[in-house]
Amino acid sequence: MPIAQLQLEIRIEHAQSLKDRRQVVRSLKDQLRQGFNISVAELDEAVTWQSATVGVVAISNSRDYLRGQMEEVERAASRMIRELGAELADSWWDFVET
Repeated sequence: MPIAQLQLEIRIEHAQSLKDRRQVVRSLKDQLRQGFNISVAELDEAVTWQSATVGVVAISNSRDYLRGQMEEVERAASRMIRELGAELADSWWDFVET
């Protein structure tokens, strides 16, 4: 059964504290969970205030469905990140077979 994983590298230039960073990451995670049937988690430790890595995972019987879903999630996440005053520095997704 295919599993799709997406990683989002986020730059948060305006963050002046861990609280600013956390607000952007938490808001993004909540919006993605509400809009899509996916699992979302922060993948890195809060080492710097200006960057974060968020992971998204989805599972389905159809690779085609997952491909479309990951592309849609990536577009939506990019838009959400811009609306939160941050920047999507990099993103990539791949399939994991079980």
